[in-house]
Amino acid sequence: MSILQRLDTPSTYVDRYSKRSNKDIPLNRSSTLYVGNLSFYTTEEQIYELFSKCGEVKRVIMGLDRFNKTPCGFCFVEYYLHEHALDCMKFINGTKLDDRVIRTDIDPGFREGRQYGRGRNGGQVRDEYRTEYDPGRGGWGYLRAEERQKNVQQKHQSDQDLNRLSESPERN
Repeated sequence: MSILQRLDTPSTYVDRYSKRSNKDIPLNRSSTLYVGNLSFYTTEEQIYELFSKCGEVKRVIMGLDRFNKTPCGFCFVEYYLHEHALDCMKFINGTKLDDRVIRTDIDPGFREGRQYGRGRNGGQVRDEYRTEYDPGRGGWGYLRAEERQKNVQQKHQSDQDLNRLSESPERN
């Protein structure tokens, strides 16, 4: 038993939309990484530059908003070798890129369709529930922005009602 925890241990993340069972997912051989908490403004070139420090990158698949086809804060990085993906988890997970601490995890492998956000607004689900303002991830979380818009509309309606009342002749 070791005192130190291994840095290349995959998480227990499960893709609940996958039709494959967990037994079918070859994580111990996968050379694909999921990369999360990216800025919406991080480019594919920046990903290549950083992740190629751990090995030759086969390809990068940027996560996209399902409706707008714009980056939404995650990507998949495919290496040629499983060992390079593990090295990346050791050395790059938890580092900063575009002033954001990024997360990496071994992924069972990219399949078409997984590059799109699953949130109801087209982006990532986690961004819908964010309550703080985050300029690197599009500002307010979707639900918070919706709530703020509703409050602005209600205030505007109240102001209009007050103006109408103040303009109408007084009744005795």
